[in-house]
Amino acid sequence: MNSKIKKYIPADGLAGLKENFKTDAISGFVVFLLALPLSLGIAKASEFPPIMGLITAIIGGIVVSFFMGSRLTIKGPAAGLIVIVAGAVAEFGQGDNNLGWKLALGAMVVAGIIQILFGIFKLGKLADFFPLSTIHGMLAAIGIIIIAKQIPVLLNDNPALAKGMGPIELLVNIPKFILNLDAKASIIGLVSLSIMLGWPYIKNTTIKMIPAPLVVLLFAIPAELYMDFAHSEPPYALVKIGSLIDNINLNADFSGISQTGLFIKYVIMFALVGTLESLLTVKAIDLLDPYKRKSNANKDLIAVGIGNTFAGLLGGLPMISEVARSSSNVNNGAKTRWANFFHGFFVLLFVLLAAPLLEMIPNAALAAMLISVGIKLAHPKEFIHMLHIGKEQLLIFTVTVLVTLFEDLLVGIAVGMILKMIIHMYNGTPISSFFKAPTVVSFEGDEYKVEINKAAIFSNFLGIKRKLEEIPPGHHVSICLKKTKLVDHSVLENLEHFKHDYEAHPDGGSVTIIGLDNHKPLSSHPKSSRKNVLA
Repeated sequence: MNSKIKKYIPADGLAGLKENFKTDAISGFVVFLLALPLSLGIAKASEFPPIMGLITAIIGGIVVSFFMGSRLTIKGPAAGLIVIVAGAVAEFGQGDNNLGWKLALGAMVVAGIIQILFGIFKLGKLADFFPLSTIHGMLAAIGIIIIAKQIPVLLNDNPALAKGMGPIELLVNIPKFILNLDAKASIIGLVSLSIMLGWPYIKNTTIKMIPAPLVVLLFAIPAELYMDFAHSEPPYALVKIGSLIDNINLNADFSGISQTGLFIKYVIMFALVGTLESLLTVKAIDLLDPYKRKSNANKDLIAVGIGNTFAGLLGGLPMISEVARSSSNVNNGAKTRWANFFHGFFVLLFVLLAAPLLEMIPNAALAAMLISVGIKLAHPKEFIHMLHIGKEQLLIFTVTVLVTLFEDLLVGIAVGMILKMIIHMYNGTPISSFFKAPTVVSFEGDEYKVEINKAAIFSNFLGIKRKLEEIPPGHHVSICLKKTKLVDHSVLENLEHFKHDYEAHPDGGSVTIIGLDNHKPLSSHPKSSRKNVLA
Protein backbone atom coordinates (compact mmCIF):
# COMPACT_ATOMS: atom_id res chain seq x y z
CA MET A 1 0.00 0.00 0.00
CA ASN A 2 1.59 3.29 -1.02
CA SER A 3 1.73 6.28 1.32
CA LYS A 4 -0.55 8.38 -0.85
CA ILE A 5 -3.47 6.00 -0.34
CA LYS A 6 -2.72 5.77 3.37
CA LYS A 7 -2.96 9.55 3.76
CA TYR A 8 -6.22 9.93 1.84
CA ILE A 9 -9.39 8.71 3.58
CA PRO A 10 -12.75 9.19 1.79
CA ALA A 11 -15.07 11.62 3.56
CA ASP A 12 -18.12 10.27 5.37
CA GLY A 13 -21.69 11.58 5.64
CA LEU A 14 -23.05 14.11 3.15
CA ALA A 15 -19.53 15.23 2.26
CA GLY A 16 -18.76 11.61 1.32
CA LEU A 17 -21.90 11.45 -0.85
CA LYS A 18 -20.83 14.55 -2.76
CA GLU A 19 -17.20 13.50 -3.05
CA ASN A 20 -17.79 9.86 -4.10
CA PHE A 21 -21.21 10.01 -5.74
CA LYS A 22 -20.13 8.48 -9.05
CA THR A 23 -18.03 5.58 -7.72
CA ASP A 24 -20.52 4.65 -4.99
CA ALA A 25 -23.53 4.88 -7.29
CA ILE A 26 -21.87 2.67 -9.91
CA SER A 27 -20.81 0.09 -7.32
CA GLY A 28 -24.27 0.20 -5.71
CA PHE A 29 -25.85 -0.46 -9.11
CA VAL A 30 -23.60 -3.47 -9.80
CA VAL A 31 -24.34 -4.88 -6.33
CA PHE A 32 -28.07 -4.32 -6.95
CA LEU A 33 -27.81 -6.51 -10.06
CA LEU A 34 -26.27 -9.21 -7.86
CA ALA A 35 -28.64 -8.73 -4.92
CA LEU A 36 -31.94 -8.64 -6.82
CA PRO A 37 -32.20 -12.31 -7.92
CA LEU A 38 -30.40 -13.62 -4.84
CA SER A 39 -32.80 -11.81 -2.50
CA LEU A 40 -35.75 -13.39 -4.33
CA GLY A 41 -34.18 -16.85 -4.23
CA ILE A 42 -33.23 -16.62 -0.55
CA ALA A 43 -36.75 -15.53 0.41
CA LYS A 44 -38.37 -18.33 -1.56
CA ALA A 45 -35.97 -20.94 -0.14
CA SER A 46 -36.74 -19.59 3.34
CA GLU A 47 -40.49 -20.17 2.81
CA PHE A 48 -41.12 -16.40 2.88
CA PRO A 49 -43.06 -14.57 0.14
CA PRO A 50 -40.34 -13.77 -2.47
CA ILE A 51 -40.94 -10.02 -2.36
CA MET A 52 -39.93 -10.04 1.32
CA GLY A 53 -36.34 -10.68 0.30
CA LEU A 54 -36.45 -7.44 -1.67
CA ILE A 55 -37.99 -5.56 1.26
CA THR A 56 -35.04 -6.65 3.41
CA ALA A 57 -32.56 -5.51 0.74
CA ILE A 58 -34.34 -2.13 0.54
CA ILE A 59 -34.29 -1.64 4.33
CA GLY A 60 -30.70 -2.92 4.53
CA GLY A 61 -29.65 -0.32 1.98
CA ILE A 62 -31.81 2.75 2.46
CA VAL A 63 -32.35 2.62 6.25
CA VAL A 64 -29.34 0.80 7.72
CA SER A 65 -26.75 2.85 5.78
CA PHE A 66 -27.37 5.81 8.11
CA PHE A 67 -26.47 3.80 11.23
CA MET A 68 -23.85 1.26 10.14
CA GLY A 69 -20.35 1.23 11.60
CA SER A 70 -18.65 -0.27 8.54
CA ARG A 71 -18.03 1.61 5.32
CA LEU A 72 -18.08 -1.05 2.64
CA THR A 73 -20.36 -3.90 3.76
CA ILE A 74 -23.68 -4.57 2.06
CA LYS A 75 -26.67 -5.35 4.27
CA GLY A 76 -29.32 -7.75 3.05
CA PRO A 77 -30.78 -11.27 3.23
CA ALA A 78 -28.22 -14.07 3.37
CA ALA A 79 -28.17 -17.67 2.19
CA GLY A 80 -26.50 -18.57 5.49
CA LEU A 81 -29.75 -17.92 7.36
CA ILE A 82 -32.03 -19.92 5.02
CA VAL A 83 -31.84 -23.03 7.18
CA ILE A 84 -32.86 -21.15 10.34
CA VAL A 85 -35.64 -19.13 8.70
CA ALA A 86 -37.17 -22.10 6.88
CA GLY A 87 -36.93 -24.15 10.08
CA ALA A 88 -38.74 -21.44 12.04
CA VAL A 89 -41.54 -21.23 9.46
CA ALA A 90 -41.97 -25.02 9.45
CA GLU A 91 -41.92 -25.46 13.25
CA PHE A 92 -44.13 -22.48 14.06
CA GLY A 93 -46.57 -23.09 11.20
CA GLN A 94 -46.91 -26.90 11.43
CA GLY A 95 -47.90 -27.04 7.76
CA ASP A 96 -49.38 -23.53 7.52
CA ASN A 97 -46.57 -21.46 5.96
CA ASN A 98 -48.44 -18.17 6.18
CA LEU A 99 -48.90 -18.60 9.94
CA GLY A 100 -45.35 -19.91 10.32
CA TRP A 101 -43.95 -16.88 8.46
CA LYS A 102 -45.74 -14.41 10.72
CA LEU A 103 -44.78 -16.22 13.94
CA ALA A 104 -41.16 -16.49 12.75
CA LEU A 105 -41.23 -12.71 12.23
CA GLY A 106 -42.12 -12.23 15.91
CA ALA A 107 -38.99 -14.14 16.97
CA MET A 108 -36.98 -12.20 14.41
CA VAL A 109 -38.07 -8.81 15.82
CA VAL A 110 -37.03 -9.87 19.34
CA ALA A 111 -33.69 -11.12 17.94
CA GLY A 112 -33.22 -7.74 16.23
CA ILE A 113 -33.71 -5.94 19.55
CA ILE A 114 -31.19 -8.31 21.16
CA GLN A 115 -28.69 -7.45 18.41
CA ILE A 116 -29.16 -3.77 19.23
CA LEU A 117 -28.42 -4.60 22.89
CA PHE A 118 -25.36 -6.60 21.81
CA GLY A 119 -24.04 -3.43 20.19
CA ILE A 120 -24.99 -1.15 23.10
CA PHE A 121 -23.22 -3.44 25.58
CA LYS A 122 -20.21 -3.65 23.23
CA LEU A 123 -20.46 -7.35 22.42
CA GLY A 124 -19.04 -6.84 18.94
CA LYS A 125 -16.18 -9.10 20.03
CA LEU A 126 -18.58 -12.06 20.21
CA ALA A 127 -17.18 -13.70 17.06
CA ASP A 128 -13.77 -14.01 18.74
CA PHE A 129 -15.23 -16.39 21.36
CA PHE A 130 -16.17 -19.10 18.85
CA PRO A 131 -13.49 -21.40 17.37
CA LEU A 132 -13.01 -20.87 13.64
CA SER A 133 -13.26 -24.60 12.86
CA THR A 134 -16.72 -24.69 14.46
CA ILE A 135 -17.89 -21.57 12.60
CA HIS A 136 -16.66 -22.92 9.26
CA GLY A 137 -18.26 -26.29 10.06
CA MET A 138 -21.57 -24.54 10.72
CA LEU A 139 -21.32 -22.68 7.39
CA ALA A 140 -20.40 -25.86 5.50
CA ALA A 141 -23.42 -27.65 6.99
CA ILE A 142 -25.63 -24.74 5.94
CA GLY A 143 -24.20 -25.06 2.42
CA ILE A 144 -25.02 -28.79 2.27
CA ILE A 145 -28.58 -28.13 3.50
CA ILE A 146 -29.07 -25.38 0.89
CA ILE A 147 -27.94 -27.75 -1.87
CA ALA A 148 -30.22 -30.54 -0.59
CA LYS A 149 -33.26 -28.25 -0.40
CA GLN A 150 -32.70 -26.62 -3.80
CA ILE A 151 -32.09 -29.71 -5.96
CA PRO A 152 -35.85 -30.49 -6.26
CA VAL A 153 -36.45 -26.82 -7.19
CA LEU A 154 -33.65 -26.89 -9.77
CA LEU A 155 -35.37 -29.91 -11.38
CA ASN A 156 -38.81 -28.28 -11.00
CA ASP A 157 -40.22 -31.25 -9.08
CA ASN A 158 -43.64 -30.92 -7.55
CA PRO A 159 -43.04 -29.26 -4.12
CA ALA A 160 -45.17 -31.99 -2.49
CA LEU A 161 -42.45 -34.52 -3.39
CA ALA A 162 -39.93 -33.00 -0.95
CA LYS A 163 -42.35 -31.58 1.61
CA GLY A 164 -41.41 -32.28 5.22
CA MET A 165 -38.04 -33.90 4.40
CA GLY A 166 -34.97 -33.10 6.47
CA PRO A 167 -31.55 -32.54 4.86
CA ILE A 168 -30.38 -36.16 5.11
CA GLU A 169 -33.67 -37.44 3.71
CA LEU A 170 -33.46 -34.92 0.86
CA LEU A 171 -29.95 -36.10 -0.05
CA VAL A 172 -31.01 -39.76 0.04
CA ASN A 173 -33.95 -38.98 -2.27
CA ILE A 174 -31.94 -37.23 -5.01
CA PRO A 175 -32.43 -40.20 -7.41
CA LYS A 176 -36.18 -39.88 -6.88
CA PHE A 177 -36.06 -36.16 -7.67
CA ILE A 178 -34.09 -36.87 -10.86
CA LEU A 179 -36.65 -39.47 -11.98
CA ASN A 180 -39.46 -36.93 -11.54
CA LEU A 181 -37.73 -33.91 -13.09
CA ASP A 182 -39.40 -31.47 -15.45
CA ALA A 183 -37.29 -31.50 -18.64
CA LYS A 184 -37.80 -27.89 -19.79
CA ALA A 185 -37.24 -26.27 -16.41
CA SER A 186 -34.33 -28.60 -15.65
CA ILE A 187 -32.53 -27.44 -18.80
CA ILE A 188 -32.81 -23.83 -17.61
CA GLY A 189 -31.74 -24.84 -14.10
CA LEU A 190 -28.70 -26.84 -15.20
CA VAL A 191 -27.51 -24.22 -17.71
CA SER A 192 -27.97 -21.53 -15.04
CA LEU A 193 -25.94 -23.60 -12.58
CA SER A 194 -23.19 -24.05 -15.20
CA ILE A 195 -23.07 -20.27 -15.67
CA MET A 196 -22.84 -19.65 -11.91
CA LEU A 197 -20.08 -22.23 -11.41
CA GLY A 198 -18.16 -21.42 -14.59
CA TRP A 199 -18.22 -17.60 -14.39
CA PRO A 200 -15.26 -17.29 -11.94
CA TYR A 201 -13.06 -19.13 -14.47
CA ILE A 202 -13.59 -16.56 -17.23
CA LYS A 203 -10.33 -14.69 -17.77
CA ASN A 204 -11.64 -11.66 -19.69
CA THR A 205 -11.82 -8.92 -17.04
CA THR A 206 -14.44 -6.87 -18.94
CA ILE A 207 -16.84 -9.80 -19.26
CA LYS A 208 -16.14 -10.85 -15.68
CA MET A 209 -17.38 -7.48 -14.44
CA ILE A 210 -20.94 -8.57 -15.31
CA PRO A 211 -22.44 -10.31 -12.24
CA ALA A 212 -23.09 -14.01 -12.88
CA PRO A 213 -26.69 -13.83 -11.53
CA LEU A 214 -27.46 -11.14 -14.13
CA VAL A 215 -26.10 -13.42 -16.88
CA VAL A 216 -28.35 -16.19 -15.56
CA LEU A 217 -31.39 -13.90 -15.80
CA LEU A 218 -30.41 -12.77 -19.31
CA PHE A 219 -30.48 -16.44 -20.30
CA ALA A 220 -33.32 -17.79 -18.14
CA ILE A 221 -36.03 -15.19 -18.83
CA PRO A 222 -35.83 -15.37 -22.66
CA ALA A 223 -35.59 -19.18 -22.46
CA GLU A 224 -38.70 -19.29 -20.25
CA LEU A 225 -40.59 -16.99 -22.63
CA TYR A 226 -39.55 -19.09 -25.63
CA MET A 227 -40.78 -22.27 -23.89
CA ASP A 228 -43.97 -20.47 -22.82
CA PHE A 229 -43.78 -21.39 -19.15
CA ALA A 230 -46.86 -19.29 -18.37
CA HIS A 231 -49.06 -21.73 -20.31
CA SER A 232 -47.07 -24.96 -20.48
CA GLU A 233 -45.63 -25.31 -16.96
CA PRO A 234 -47.24 -25.67 -13.50
CA PRO A 235 -47.68 -22.47 -11.43
CA TYR A 236 -44.75 -23.31 -9.14
CA ALA A 237 -42.30 -23.02 -12.08
CA LEU A 238 -42.27 -19.20 -11.97
CA VAL A 239 -41.65 -16.65 -9.22
CA LYS A 240 -44.74 -14.91 -7.84
CA ILE A 241 -44.09 -11.39 -6.54
CA GLY A 242 -47.21 -9.26 -6.20
CA SER A 243 -47.27 -5.52 -5.48
CA LEU A 244 -44.81 -3.93 -3.05
CA ILE A 245 -47.47 -1.52 -1.80
CA ASP A 246 -49.94 -4.34 -1.14
CA ASN A 247 -47.32 -6.26 0.86
CA ILE A 248 -46.24 -3.42 3.15
CA ASN A 249 -48.05 -4.24 6.40
CA LEU A 250 -47.24 -4.95 10.03
CA ASN A 251 -46.95 -8.71 9.50
CA ALA A 252 -45.15 -9.83 12.68
CA ASP A 253 -47.17 -12.01 15.06
CA PHE A 254 -45.85 -12.34 18.62
CA SER A 255 -48.27 -15.03 19.78
CA GLY A 256 -45.53 -17.62 19.14
CA ILE A 257 -44.12 -16.60 22.52
CA SER A 258 -46.69 -18.97 24.03
CA GLN A 259 -44.51 -21.79 22.64
CA THR A 260 -41.77 -20.62 24.99
CA GLY A 261 -39.05 -23.18 24.23
CA LEU A 262 -39.49 -22.92 20.47
CA PHE A 263 -39.64 -19.12 20.55
CA ILE A 264 -36.46 -18.82 22.65
CA LYS A 265 -34.66 -21.34 20.42
CA TYR A 266 -35.26 -19.28 17.27
CA VAL A 267 -34.60 -15.93 18.94
CA ILE A 268 -31.19 -17.30 19.98
CA MET A 269 -30.50 -18.74 16.53
CA PHE A 270 -31.51 -15.57 14.66
CA ALA A 271 -29.51 -13.37 17.03
CA LEU A 272 -26.45 -15.59 17.43
CA VAL A 273 -25.87 -16.89 13.90
CA GLY A 274 -26.86 -13.59 12.26
CA THR A 275 -24.50 -11.70 14.58
CA LEU A 276 -21.60 -14.13 14.00
CA GLU A 277 -21.97 -13.98 10.21
CA SER A 278 -22.20 -10.17 10.25
CA LEU A 279 -19.15 -9.73 12.49
CA LEU A 280 -17.05 -12.17 10.45
CA THR A 281 -17.99 -10.33 7.24
CA VAL A 282 -17.12 -6.94 8.74
CA LYS A 283 -13.73 -8.31 9.82
CA ALA A 284 -13.08 -9.82 6.36
CA ILE A 285 -14.09 -6.68 4.45
CA ASP A 286 -11.92 -4.48 6.69
CA LEU A 287 -8.96 -6.52 5.44
CA LEU A 288 -9.98 -5.71 1.84
CA ASP A 289 -10.52 -1.98 2.43
CA PRO A 290 -7.83 -0.17 0.38
CA TYR A 291 -7.90 2.70 2.90
CA LYS A 292 -7.30 0.38 5.90
CA ARG A 293 -10.26 1.76 7.85
CA LYS A 294 -11.38 -0.16 10.93
CA SER A 295 -15.11 -0.64 11.34
CA ASN A 296 -16.94 -0.02 14.58
CA ALA A 297 -18.32 -3.54 15.13
CA ASN A 298 -20.63 -2.49 17.97
CA LYS A 299 -22.15 0.35 15.98
CA ASP A 300 -22.60 -2.00 13.04
CA LEU A 301 -24.40 -4.54 15.23
CA ILE A 302 -26.80 -1.82 16.37
CA ALA A 303 -27.44 -0.94 12.71
CA VAL A 304 -28.10 -4.56 11.74
CA GLY A 305 -30.38 -4.93 14.77
CA ILE A 306 -32.36 -1.84 13.75
CA GLY A 307 -32.67 -3.23 10.23
CA ASN A 308 -33.82 -6.64 11.47
CA THR A 309 -36.38 -5.09 13.81
CA PHE A 310 -37.93 -3.05 10.99
CA ALA A 311 -37.69 -5.88 8.46
CA GLY A 312 -39.29 -8.32 10.92
CA LEU A 313 -42.20 -5.99 11.65
CA LEU A 314 -42.90 -5.53 7.92
CA GLY A 315 -42.45 -9.20 6.98
CA GLY A 316 -38.92 -9.19 5.56
CA LEU A 317 -36.13 -11.72 6.00
CA PRO A 318 -33.40 -11.26 8.61
CA MET A 319 -30.39 -9.37 7.27
CA ILE A 320 -26.66 -9.55 7.88
CA SER A 321 -23.53 -7.96 6.44
CA GLU A 322 -23.40 -10.26 3.42
CA VAL A 323 -19.91 -11.34 2.34
CA ALA A 324 -20.31 -11.97 -1.42
CA ARG A 325 -22.13 -8.69 -2.08
CA SER A 326 -19.72 -6.81 0.20
CA SER A 327 -16.70 -8.26 -1.63
CA SER A 328 -18.26 -7.24 -4.95
CA ASN A 329 -18.79 -3.77 -3.52
CA VAL A 330 -15.08 -3.44 -2.70
CA ASN A 331 -14.03 -4.86 -6.07
CA ASN A 332 -16.24 -2.37 -7.91
CA GLY A 333 -14.54 0.62 -6.31
CA ALA A 334 -17.00 1.63 -3.57
CA LYS A 335 -15.58 4.17 -1.13
CA THR A 336 -18.28 4.83 1.48
CA ARG A 337 -21.49 3.52 3.02
CA TRP A 338 -23.42 5.33 0.27
CA ALA A 339 -22.77 2.36 -2.04
CA ASN A 340 -24.94 0.26 0.31
CA PHE A 341 -27.59 3.00 0.21
CA PHE A 342 -27.59 3.04 -3.60
CA HIS A 343 -27.91 -0.76 -3.76
CA GLY A 344 -31.10 -0.54 -1.69
CA PHE A 345 -32.34 2.47 -3.66
CA PHE A 346 -31.97 0.67 -7.01
CA VAL A 347 -33.79 -2.40 -5.63
CA LEU A 348 -36.69 -0.14 -4.56
CA LEU A 349 -36.74 1.62 -7.94
CA PHE A 350 -36.80 -1.67 -9.83
CA VAL A 351 -39.59 -3.16 -7.70
CA LEU A 352 -41.73 -0.06 -8.18
CA LEU A 353 -41.15 0.27 -11.92
CA ALA A 354 -40.46 -3.22 -13.27
CA ALA A 355 -42.00 -5.80 -10.92
CA PRO A 356 -43.70 -7.74 -13.81
CA LEU A 357 -40.23 -8.63 -15.14
CA LEU A 358 -39.48 -10.46 -11.88
CA GLU A 359 -42.46 -12.77 -12.41
CA MET A 360 -40.80 -14.05 -15.60
CA ILE A 361 -37.93 -15.61 -13.61
CA PRO A 362 -38.04 -19.44 -13.44
CA ASN A 363 -37.57 -20.78 -9.92
CA ALA A 364 -35.07 -23.27 -11.36
CA ALA A 365 -32.75 -20.35 -12.18
CA LEU A 366 -32.98 -18.99 -8.63
CA ALA A 367 -32.29 -22.49 -7.28
CA ALA A 368 -29.14 -22.62 -9.43
CA MET A 369 -27.89 -19.40 -7.83
CA LEU A 370 -28.49 -20.76 -4.33
CA ILE A 371 -26.89 -24.13 -5.09
CA SER A 372 -23.77 -22.28 -6.27
CA VAL A 373 -23.71 -20.45 -2.91
CA GLY A 374 -24.12 -23.77 -1.11
CA ILE A 375 -21.25 -25.28 -3.10
CA LYS A 376 -18.98 -22.39 -2.09
CA LEU A 377 -19.86 -22.87 1.59
CA ALA A 378 -19.41 -26.66 1.54
CA HIS A 379 -16.73 -26.99 -1.14
CA PRO A 380 -14.32 -29.92 -0.66
CA LYS A 381 -11.49 -27.36 -0.44
CA GLU A 382 -12.98 -26.28 2.94
CA PHE A 383 -12.37 -29.81 4.26
CA ILE A 384 -8.88 -29.87 2.72
CA HIS A 385 -8.09 -26.45 4.22
CA MET A 386 -9.07 -27.70 7.67
CA LEU A 387 -6.88 -30.78 7.22
CA HIS A 388 -3.93 -28.54 6.32
CA ILE A 389 -4.43 -26.52 9.51
CA GLY A 390 -4.49 -29.72 11.55
CA LYS A 391 -6.17 -33.10 11.89
CA GLU A 392 -7.86 -31.94 15.09
CA GLN A 393 -9.34 -28.95 13.19
CA LEU A 394 -10.73 -31.27 10.52
CA LEU A 395 -12.27 -33.47 13.23
CA ILE A 396 -14.00 -30.49 14.91
CA PHE A 397 -15.13 -29.15 11.52
CA THR A 398 -16.53 -32.53 10.39
CA VAL A 399 -18.29 -33.28 13.69
CA THR A 400 -19.91 -29.81 13.61
CA VAL A 401 -21.12 -30.47 10.04
CA LEU A 402 -22.57 -33.90 10.87
CA VAL A 403 -24.27 -32.90 14.13
CA THR A 404 -25.79 -29.85 12.40
CA LEU A 405 -27.14 -32.02 9.58
CA PHE A 406 -28.62 -34.62 11.92
CA GLU A 407 -29.77 -32.22 14.67
CA ASP A 408 -29.66 -28.43 14.26
CA LEU A 409 -27.29 -25.46 14.21
CA LEU A 410 -27.23 -24.71 17.93
CA VAL A 411 -26.46 -28.32 18.84
CA GLY A 412 -23.83 -28.47 16.10
CA ILE A 413 -22.04 -25.35 17.37
CA ALA A 414 -22.23 -26.55 20.99
CA VAL A 415 -20.85 -30.03 20.20
CA GLY A 416 -18.06 -28.51 18.09
CA MET A 417 -17.00 -26.22 20.95
CA ILE A 418 -17.13 -29.04 23.54
CA LEU A 419 -15.02 -31.27 21.28
CA LYS A 420 -12.50 -28.45 20.86
CA MET A 421 -12.21 -28.12 24.66
CA ILE A 422 -11.72 -31.88 25.06
CA ILE A 423 -8.90 -31.78 22.49
CA HIS A 424 -7.33 -28.83 24.32
CA MET A 425 -7.43 -30.79 27.59
CA TYR A 426 -5.76 -33.72 25.83
CA ASN A 427 -3.02 -31.34 24.65
CA GLY A 428 -2.32 -30.19 28.21
CA THR A 429 -4.48 -27.08 28.60
CA PRO A 430 -5.29 -26.63 32.31
CA ILE A 431 -9.03 -26.35 33.02
CA SER A 432 -8.33 -23.22 35.08
CA SER A 433 -7.28 -21.38 31.90
CA PHE A 434 -10.29 -22.32 29.76
CA PHE A 435 -11.94 -18.96 30.31
CA LYS A 436 -9.08 -16.85 31.66
CA ALA A 437 -5.49 -16.57 30.52
CA PRO A 438 -3.17 -14.71 32.95
CA THR A 439 -2.02 -11.76 30.81
CA VAL A 440 0.54 -9.20 32.01
CA VAL A 441 1.18 -5.94 30.13
CA SER A 442 4.33 -3.94 30.90
CA PHE A 443 5.82 -0.81 29.33
CA GLU A 444 9.50 0.04 29.00
CA GLY A 445 11.02 2.66 26.73
CA ASP A 446 8.82 2.70 23.65
CA GLU A 447 7.77 -0.93 23.89
CA TYR A 448 4.75 -2.66 25.35
CA LYS A 449 5.35 -6.29 26.29
CA VAL A 450 2.35 -8.60 26.61
CA GLU A 451 3.04 -11.91 28.39
CA ILE A 452 0.38 -14.61 28.19
CA ASN A 453 0.57 -17.58 30.56
CA LYS A 454 -0.93 -21.09 30.76
CA ALA A 455 -2.83 -21.22 27.45
CA ALA A 456 -4.10 -18.95 24.69
CA ILE A 457 -7.25 -20.58 23.29
CA PHE A 458 -10.53 -19.49 21.70
CA SER A 459 -12.51 -19.49 24.96
CA ASN A 460 -10.15 -17.15 26.83
CA PHE A 461 -9.16 -14.85 23.98
CA LEU A 462 -11.71 -12.15 24.83
CA GLY A 463 -9.77 -11.40 28.03
CA ILE A 464 -6.49 -11.29 26.10
CA LYS A 465 -8.04 -9.04 23.47
CA ARG A 466 -9.31 -6.64 26.13
CA LYS A 467 -5.74 -6.14 27.36
CA LEU A 468 -4.42 -5.70 23.82
CA GLU A 469 -7.03 -3.07 22.96
CA GLU A 470 -6.00 -0.99 25.98
CA ILE A 471 -2.55 -0.43 24.45
CA PRO A 472 -2.36 3.03 22.83
CA PRO A 473 -1.33 3.25 19.15
CA GLY A 474 2.09 4.30 17.91
CA HIS A 475 4.29 1.92 19.91
CA HIS A 476 6.07 -1.37 19.39
CA VAL A 477 4.06 -4.23 20.90
CA SER A 478 5.70 -7.55 21.68
CA ILE A 479 3.32 -10.46 22.39
CA CYS A 480 5.16 -13.22 24.26
CA LEU A 481 3.68 -16.75 24.24
CA LYS A 482 6.70 -18.48 25.81
CA LYS A 483 4.86 -19.52 29.00
CA THR A 484 1.77 -20.93 27.26
CA LYS A 485 1.22 -24.68 27.11
CA LEU A 486 -0.98 -24.35 24.02
CA VAL A 487 -1.80 -21.67 21.48
CA ASP A 488 -4.73 -22.60 19.26
CA HIS A 489 -5.48 -21.80 15.62
CA SER A 490 -8.26 -19.30 16.42
CA VAL A 491 -5.97 -17.24 18.68
CA LEU A 492 -3.16 -17.16 16.10
CA GLU A 493 -5.65 -15.90 13.49
CA ASN A 494 -7.01 -13.28 15.88
CA LEU A 495 -3.52 -12.09 16.86
CA GLU A 496 -2.80 -11.57 13.16
CA HIS A 497 -5.98 -9.48 12.91
CA PHE A 498 -4.83 -7.41 15.90
CA LYS A 499 -1.41 -6.94 14.27
CA HIS A 500 -3.05 -5.79 11.02
CA ASP A 501 -5.38 -3.33 12.75
CA TYR A 502 -2.70 -1.93 15.07
CA GLU A 503 -0.16 -1.38 12.29
CA ALA A 504 -2.80 0.17 10.01
CA HIS A 505 -3.55 2.92 12.57
CA PRO A 506 -2.64 6.46 11.35
CA ASP A 507 -0.30 6.88 14.35
CA GLY A 508 1.70 3.86 13.25
CA GLY A 509 3.16 1.19 15.50
CA SER A 510 4.31 -2.40 15.08
CA VAL A 511 3.49 -5.81 16.54
CA THR A 512 5.70 -8.90 16.85
CA ILE A 513 4.67 -12.32 18.18
CA ILE A 514 7.47 -14.11 20.02
CA GLY A 515 8.08 -17.05 22.33
CA LEU A 516 6.97 -19.90 20.05
CA ASP A 517 10.40 -21.49 19.62
CA ASN A 518 9.55 -24.38 21.95
CA HIS A 519 6.04 -24.84 20.58
CA LYS A 520 5.51 -27.72 18.18
CA PRO A 521 3.00 -27.02 15.38
CA LEU A 522 0.29 -29.69 15.09
CA SER A 523 0.56 -29.43 11.29
CA SER A 524 2.66 -27.69 8.64
CA HIS A 525 0.15 -24.83 8.31
CA PRO A 526 1.58 -21.46 9.53
CA LYS A 527 -1.51 -20.87 11.69
CA SER A 528 -1.84 -24.38 13.11
CA SER A 529 -2.29 -24.87 16.86
CA ARG A 530 1.04 -25.07 18.72
CA LYS A 531 1.88 -27.17 21.78
CA ASN A 532 4.78 -26.33 24.11
CA VAL A 533 7.02 -29.40 24.15
CA LEU A 534 8.90 -28.21 27.28
CA ALA A 535 5.80 -27.48 29.38
